[in-house]
Order: sequence, then structure tokens, then C-alpha cells
Amino acid sequence: MNARTPHPPAGLSRRAALTGLATGAGSLTLNATTSAAAAVPGGTTTPRAVAPRATELFTDPGLDFTGLRALGAAGMGASEVGEVLGAVHTVNAAGPSEQSYTDTFRSWGERLAPAPPTGRGHPGAASQTHRFRSLRAAQYYAQALFHVLGTRNPADEKTLYLAGREAWDTFARLCSPAAVHARVPYAGTRLPVWFFRPDGPPRPRPTVILTNGSDGQNVDMWTYGVRAALDRGWNALVHDGPGQGQLLFVEEIPFTTRWEEVVGPLVDWLAARKDVDGSRIALTGLGMGGNLVARAAAFEHRLAAVVCQPGCVSPWLGFDAELRAVVTSDKARTNRVWNEEVVPRLTPRAASTVRKRFGAFDRRALLLARRGRVPTDIWTPARIAIGLDVSKVVPLIKAPALVLDYDFEPFYPGQPQQMYDLLRGRRAYVKMTQATGAQWHCSPMAPQQHCDVVFDWLEDVLSP
Repeated sequence: MNARTPHPPAGLSRRAALTGLATGAGSLTLNATTSAAAAVPGGTTTPRAVAPRATELFTDPGLDFTGLRALGAAGMGASEVGEVLGAVHTVNAAGPSEQSYTDTFRSWGERLAPAPPTGRGHPGAASQTHRFRSLRAAQYYAQALFHVLGTRNPADEKTLYLAGREAWDTFARLCSPAAVHARVPYAGTRLPVWFFRPDGPPRPRPTVILTNGSDGQNVDMWTYGVRAALDRGWNALVHDGPGQGQLLFVEEIPFTTRWEEVVGPLVDWLAARKDVDGSRIALTGLGMGGNLVARAAAFEHRLAAVVCQPGCVSPWLGFDAELRAVVTSDKARTNRVWNEEVVPRLTPRAASTVRKRFGAFDRRALLLARRGRVPTDIWTPARIAIGLDVSKVVPLIKAPALVLDYDFEPFYPGQPQQMYDLLRGRRAYVKMTQATGAQWHCSPMAPQQHCDVVFDWLEDVLSP
């Protein structure tokens, strides 16, 4: 499915591309909601709508977006409004930057992660407190992790991941019933999984496999699916795949273009359980996960439904046009232009974003990022991103499919509609809107509404 490297978008000269990169243009600086243009399938560009700011935690759109994700998670118990707003005030008072953001949210994680004193009351009370403090700690560590490559200590990336992972594991262990933590064999390693079940007698239940994108953490899956599933009497499976979580930050395994090879073993593991209804296993993907699950559903036909949040046909088109114009079919030429003409002129923020975005696609880029350096070989990770295009396989999806779109979608504008049009079976398209506060990528301010839409559709599709 590896497509040929596309030519630069029409009207974008090489000089303009290099100038744009050097000045930090477009989504390269995470200012995706204010980017002037966005690429759409077919090699053309269209104006990218600028969303009216319903709220502004930070003047920097990149910090603002991640901050809104933390604030929105409060509706699912994965943050606290006062804690997030307190952190926002601290960051702004210090001068908003990736450094102050990382330091502040890391300190909140460290404050909440330790077990609270037991006291003389019932030990179960302390356990409950520890449970939800751990969930919030996992959130705040994830916030710090997102921006750490732009700080003075990029080598802290693995340490921050492990701190957040410990908090997540503590939360999962203290759930009632405790989440089942296991390792599922996959391609010479094992995928970490956390299987959440509703309280009550064991019986076969519908189950949703929740899939992250390119920079989400396990705690996001609680916000965007686990709690909603449990509230409806469903099971929920959270997992790390290549390019995510433990496989990325510890084992240094980047993304694969064959996500069906990740999902297949997960379905095997679930189908062997007596508390899973094997005929009602659904798969959801958040962010770039909307691309991964579409690929998986095209080849894994045991799935009863798939949800793409949003529909993402080509992650490569989510990279700004200036960067894509540098990548050609010639590896040596691409990397020469990159290292000699682009890298010396990158702004610090643009360089930080390059390190973050390419580390998940290539091990060498990941290791360089932890040393504060941008990749010297941009061609190799770009080929992986290009190879994730699913336009040719979406028509093969047999399971019912829901495609979400968002007002002012910054990264994949137009792609949800394109995916919906490519589907050949039962399908649905829903746009999350500004009118209900659910605009922007993944509805950061409205995860409860987001889950209502997804799980209402799943219950309709999977009802006996």
C-alpha cells in the first residue's frame, strides 16, 4: 500500500517551501488552527478555516490545544478543573513555553501520584482517593510528556512516560473490579493491554477496543471510551501498539503500516475470554488512530463495527505542505536539502515539533530527538507516514463504520468526508460542531458529548 511520494502541492515552489519551514509556518509549529492553508487529497490546497476562540488558556495555539484536552478530561474524572486552571495560571505567570508547561504539569503529577495517608478511617476510602488521584496524575504526566522534547531536558521523555505509566497502572489496579493487565504476543514483542469490565456477575458482553493516535496516552482512552463503555455495561480494552506508549518510549518501536497485524492478536485474546461476546467486538480510533483502525478493519473481518475519530485517509497530508514539498522520491536529495537548507534555518519551536512528530515513525529520529536534535534522515520516517494512506483499502471494510468530523478540523480537513465516500457498506457520518462546543480535533472540550455520539451509534449497531 506504499504510495509514491507525492509532488509538491500546486503553486508551492521549493523556495516558498523552504521559507515556510524556516519561519515555522503551518502546522509544523502546532499552530494548526491558525494555518493559512491545508493540503487536501489531489495535491491542491484550500484555505483552512480559523476557529473562533471559545476560550483561550494560552495565546500559543499548541499549548492551548493540549491545555483544553486536560481541562475537558475533567468531565470524565481524568483531571480537576481547579488543578488545570491553577497550572494554566502558573504557566502564564512564568511565561508560557514548552519548558514552563512541562515543568508545571510534571509537578502536578508528582504531587498526586503518591498514595495519600491512610489515617484511622476505612482503608477503602484511602484506596478510592488514591485511585482517582492516580488517574489525574497520569493526565498531568501525559501533558508534560507531550511537550518535553521542546524543553532543556528532552532526554526526560522516557522518564516522564514511565511516571505516567506507573500512575495509570495504579489507577487500573484500584478499579473495581481491577482491570486485567496482560501482554499479548505481537511481532517478536508483546502488546500491553488493560481490560476493563463492569462490576457484576461475569457474562459475555459487547467489547470495544480503544486505539490511540500518534501522541495520546492510556489516560486519554479512559476519557474517550473506557468510562462510557463501563457506564453502558460494556467491556473496554486499552492497548499500546507500535509507535505508542511502552512500545515507543521504552522499546523504541515506531509505527507500522499494517495495523491489522496489531488488532488481530487483540481480537484473538478477547475471543478466548468467557466474558466477551465474540460477535460484538468493536474498534475505535482517536486522532490518527482513525487511520489505523480503518486499515485494520479492511482486513480483520471479525470486527462488528469500527469508528474513526476523525476519518483520516492520509496522515502524511496532516503534515504541512512546506515540509511535504521537501520530500521527494530521491532519498539522498531529500536529506541533502533537509540538512543543508532547512535545518539550519528552523526556529526553535519548529525544530521541537519536527523532533516530536517524526520520532514516532523512526527509531533513529526518536533517539536524536531525546538528544535535542532533529532527524538527519527525514526521508525514512516520511515514507512510513506516506505508507499509512488507506484510500485503496477503505472500500474493503465490511463492518458498519462511523466516521466523525469536527468543525475547524486542523490536521485532516476534508478527509473524513473522503473516507465516508470511500466506504461501501453500512456507514454513518457525524460532524461535531462549534454550536455544541465540540469543535476542533477530537472535541477537546466535549469528550462526554463525543462518547455519547460514538456509543449511541455502537449500541444501535451491536444491539442483539
